[in-house]
Amino acid sequence: MLSQAQRTTILELNAQGVSKREIARVLGISRVAVRKVLRSNSTAMPELQRSEKAEPHRQQILELFDQCKGNLVRVHEELAASGAELSYAALTAFCRRHGIGYAPPAPAGQYDFAPGEEMQHDTSPHDLELGGKKRRVQTASAVLCYSRMLFFQCYPTFRRFDCKVFLTDALRYMGGATARVMIDNTRVVVLRGSGRDMVPVPEMAAFGERFGFQFVAHAIGNANRSGRVERPLSA
Repeated sequence: MLSQAQRTTILELNAQGVSKREIARVLGISRVAVRKVLRSNSTAMPELQRSEKAEPHRQQILELFDQCKGNLVRVHEELAASGAELSYAALTAFCRRHGIGYAPPAPAGQYDFAPGEEMQHDTSPHDLELGGKKRRVQTASAVLCYSRMLFFQCYPTFRRFDCKVFLTDALRYMGGATARVMIDNTRVVVLRGSGRDMVPVPEMAAFGERFGFQFVAHAIGNANRSGRVERPLSA
């Protein structure tokens, strides 16, 4: 099943005039899947109507959970001893979905951006079929944080020169530069430091000045800070 991020990317690429064939190729999915998303015109994932093997044992699970002091391994052993045909993975998934012993995750918060404030840039490897052969390529992507306009290209490698070529093409495509470009501490741009202490390579700092923007980096491990660019092409 396609993730919500994939469905969002399909709709965004289609709005930008990218063909169904090209969308399917880039995301590594079938054109049938692309057509289904476009017909639904929704990023919502369809709900699966699937019976849960653990449901008939709900009351027993609740009682055993208290008796075993929250130890799901022991709960599973007791269920198996009573004749329940239920895997440990199915038990833990059932407990997660129904909040048995699992606290809901705390919201990570959100970032709001004004028009022209920030663009996020990232690269990630993807396996594509080129000339009948599987090949690993580097997918460079850039997203305007306010409008979520997406631009991406694939490169055999991604070095400093490739980065400057990509960002030049991205800024031309988007019609201008934002005040800052957020990166994930990539050594293509970073000379030393990380996060707020990041110092860019002079060559890249001069490149940013030419277009009127500054490179900034998020704190290591803070993936939420670059979520707008990482989410659409995540697989």
